[in-house]
Amino acid sequence: MSVVVCADVGSTFTKAVVVDSADGVLLGAAACPTTVGGDVWDGLAAAVRAAGAAVSGGAESGGVESVPWLVCSSAGGGLRLAVVGYEPLVTARAGVRVGLSAGAQVVSVVAGLLDAAGLALLRESRPDVVLLVGGTDGGDAQVLLHNAGSLAAAGLAVPVVVAGNVVACPAAVATLAGAGVAVTAAGNVLPRLGVLAPGSARAAVREVFLRSVIGGGRLSVDGRFGQVVRAATPDAVLSGVALLAGCAKADLLVVDVGGATTDVYSVVGADSQPAADEPVVGVPVAGWWDQSRTVEGDLGVRAGAGGVVAAAVAERLIGPEQAAALAGPAAARVADPGLVAVDEAARSVDLRLVELAALVAVRRHARAQEELPGSGRDLRRVRWLVGSGGVLRRVGVAAAVDVLRSVAGDRAGGWLVPRAAVPVVDSVYVLAAAGLLSVDYPGAAAGLLRRYVLAGR
Repeated sequence: MSVVVCADVGSTFTKAVVVDSADGVLLGAAACPTTVGGDVWDGLAAAVRAAGAAVSGGAESGGVESVPWLVCSSAGGGLRLAVVGYEPLVTARAGVRVGLSAGAQVVSVVAGLLDAAGLALLRESRPDVVLLVGGTDGGDAQVLLHNAGSLAAAGLAVPVVVAGNVVACPAAVATLAGAGVAVTAAGNVLPRLGVLAPGSARAAVREVFLRSVIGGGRLSVDGRFGQVVRAATPDAVLSGVALLAGCAKADLLVVDVGGATTDVYSVVGADSQPAADEPVVGVPVAGWWDQSRTVEGDLGVRAGAGGVVAAAVAERLIGPEQAAALAGPAAARVADPGLVAVDEAARSVDLRLVELAALVAVRRHARAQEELPGSGRDLRRVRWLVGSGGVLRRVGVAAAVDVLRSVAGDRAGGWLVPRAAVPVVDSVYVLAAAGLLSVDYPGAAAGLLRRYVLAGR
C-alpha cells in the first residue's frame, strides 16, 4: 500500500489526513492547533504525526513523515491580494475574479489613475501581492503605465503581478523592476472586450503566493514548509469542488464556514440555465459562471464572530435582542480563536453563528454578479448542498444538515434557492485533500469524494 499525507494549515487548526494514494481510502485523520503565534511547521508536524498514529492498526504511523506531503495553507489570513485596474466594471472585476480563483482574499480594489488616495487605500489594506491589470491588447496603455509608475514610486515593498495590455506590459514591468519591486509578468486577463483569460494571471498569483508568502519565512522559518505547500487553501478547495461536481455530474453549492472567513463555491453546468419559459436572471460570460467562489472576510465563527452578528442584523436575520445575546459570546470567540465549545450552551452559540454565517455568505454569493450588476446567480438546479468547516463538522451531522436545509429554504434572501438540494456534510474534511490530490493522484481524489461526501458519510 502506498500512502500520501494531505494537510490544511488553517488560521485556527491544522487538519491532516493519511490517504491510500491508489483508491482514496482514508486511513487516518487528526487535527491540532495551528501554531500561528510561533512557527506553523510545529503544528503541521504534530497534526501529521497524530494522523499517522490514527492509521488503523498503526501500521503506517511510523512512516508518514517520510511519505509525500501535500499541504495547503490559509494561516495568518492566507494570501491578501490588492487589485489595481483600468476601470471598475470590467478589468478591475476581472482581476478580482482571478484573485478569488487563485485562493486569495481580495482586500482592496482600486480603479483608474492611481493617486494618493488610492495608494493610501493599498497601504491600509496590507496586501501580500498587488495584481495590476488594465487595457485590452492594443487598447489603452496610459493607465497601466501610469499605475506601474505610481506603484514603483510608492515604496510599498509588495510584489506585483502585471496582467494587462500585452503591448504595454514590458514597459510596466521594466518600470517596476527598475525601482526594485519584485514583479512578475502574466498574460492579459482581458485581451479583448468580452473575453476573459484568467489562467496565466492566476498561475502567476499562485506562484508569488508560494514564493513570497509561504517561502518568505512569514509563517515558518523551516525550509520544509515552503517545499510541501502546494496552494492556498481556498485554491485547493476550489479544485476539490470542481472535481466533486464532475463526480456528481450535477450542479452543487458548497458552504465552508471557518473561524475567520466563510467561503462559498458554486459549480453550475450548461444544463442549469433557465428553460425557455423561465425568466432569465443572468447570462454567463465566457464560461466564468461554470465555477464561482466568494470569500466573506467578515464572517467566521471565531475571529470573525463579531462580523457574523453585525451582518445578521443588517440582513434582518436577527433583531436587537438576539444580537445583544450573541454579542458577548461572539466577543469571547474573537478574543480566543482557539476556544472549543465544551458545554451545551457554548455549542448552541456555535451552531447559531454557523447558521447565520452560512445564510449571509450564501446570500452574498448568490447576489454577486460582477458582469451584470443587479442580477444574481441562478442556483435553482443545485442538486448537492455541501457543508464544510470545523465547527459545522463538530456540531454533528444532523445539526449540520439542519443548517444546510435552512440555507436551501432561505426564500426571503433575495436569491434563487435550490428546488431539490440534497444536504450533505464534508464530515471528515476531504475537499481540500481532494483538491491537493487531483493533479498527481486523480483516482484517489475522486475516490475520497465519492466515499466521504457523495455517500453522505
